[in-house]
Amino acid sequence: MSMQGPQRRLLGSLNSTPPATPHLRLAANQTGPRCLEVSIPDGLFLSLGLVSVVENVLVVAAIAKNRNLHSPMYYFICCLAVSDLLVSVSNVLETTVMLLLEAGAMATRAAVVQQLDDIIDVLICGAMVSSLCFLGAIAVDRYISIFYALRYHNIVTLPRAWRAISTIWVASVLSSTLFIAYYNHTAVLLCLVSFFVAMLVLMAVLYVHMLARACQHARGIARLHKRQRPAHQSFGLKGAATLTTLLGVFFLCWGPFFLHLSLMVLCPQHPICGCVFKNFKLFLTLIICNSIVDPLIYAFRSQELRKTLQEVMLCSW
Repeated sequence: MSMQGPQRRLLGSLNSTPPATPHLRLAANQTGPRCLEVSIPDGLFLSLGLVSVVENVLVVAAIAKNRNLHSPMYYFICCLAVSDLLVSVSNVLETTVMLLLEAGAMATRAAVVQQLDDIIDVLICGAMVSSLCFLGAIAVDRYISIFYALRYHNIVTLPRAWRAISTIWVASVLSSTLFIAYYNHTAVLLCLVSFFVAMLVLMAVLYVHMLARACQHARGIARLHKRQRPAHQSFGLKGAATLTTLLGVFFLCWGPFFLHLSLMVLCPQHPICGCVFKNFKLFLTLIICNSIVDPLIYAFRSQELRKTLQEVMLCSW
């Protein structure tokens, strides 16, 4: 069930690295190339996971507390926080259990360990799939709010939002169960990679179109008020920076993991690809970092949510 253990299924079968040590090193064997291997200490991995857990719990608590935040947009953000929470909890749980088993502090039968391994694998995979889905759902919601502003509340109704949310959760559980059951099939890896590419393309197209519309709107306002050109240039730069942040964080945090999956299909035995495989735990750490950054991008920018968050942190329920 550890990423190094023989019983690990989908995620662990992708990782052939030795146990992590707290340093950066060049790994080489007698016949292969020298590889840059970034080893993540278990303590750092667990700490990042716990930070993500606390942060996303606060987002969920703030949205649950404030009735003004009970709208489709914030429900999607809340579900993203729940997905990121599950990603962090499952990885922290797995690492903790493996450390206890390796230290001999927890003794159990192999069959129990296998069952626990299956449950955690489904949880990790399902949380990852749902997290990507809700990132896409938030992009679609924002797109509709900009391009169909007058009809937004007729298009994105609470019943439709709940149906979309339910569909995403059910699909995530079913797909993750199938992925774990057929983890050794190439089709599983191809499906995961294709899903990531589809989400990346969807988000890029929607956010680029939204940026173009916003810049066009800013130019119209500038002409109306006879403002100088630098005013809308500055707006365009700000919009481009926001777009770069959204897509950059998504790609940098999720891209290496799915590159790993792609190379498992394209060149599983190639020495250079083997160098990438050695950094599997780093790729999982980047996904945990994404769970930390998501609330900063999608949740904490809301003044209403920040105010409620302060009340939650002061325990004024």
